[in-house]
Amino acid sequence: MILSGLEIKKRLHKTIEIDPYDESRLNPNSYNLTLHNELLVYKSHLLDMKTKNEVEHIVIPSEGLILEPGRLYLGSTVEYTAADDCVPMLEGRSSIGRLGLYVHVTAGFGDVGFHGCWTLEISCIQPIRIYAGVEICQIYFHTIAGAYEPYISEKYQNNRGVQPSLLYKDFERKPK
Repeated sequence: MILSGLEIKKRLHKTIEIDPYDESRLNPNSYNLTLHNELLVYKSHLLDMKTKNEVEHIVIPSEGLILEPGRLYLGSTVEYTAADDCVPMLEGRSSIGRLGLYVHVTAGFGDVGFHGCWTLEISCIQPIRIYAGVEICQIYFHTIAGAYEPYISEKYQNNRGVQPSLLYKDFERKPK
């Protein structure tokens, strides 16, 4: 089941954390998260899963930044979230989607026990000007049934800010 907004609020500072928290962004069954002012873009057009791909840092200026179709922009939520007994999920807000802006490619599914800022895989249908601090996506929480082991990852747990893919680390630990 998806937690209601009132249940999210009830679990704050117990098994759910959202920092910073602003009551005005609480919805009937989700909470709106905001876009950080830093983006990353990969320097190379061709990406390699087995290597650390180089990135360029971009700061979104106060007058906004125009995103171009066909390019992947990695962003981050301002908010640090934690979910110790439920599964966090991330989706774009409908108002954002209606502008042709995607906030994730496939990574909207979190794991129970995840703590950190969310990296957003941002792309657009047509050129669009974006702004830091906009309520860009929403987090919602599912209950989990059965025994589980919480998420523990050396790659992404407790991150602050935007992170590029660290998939190459999976290849480093696999036998050759």
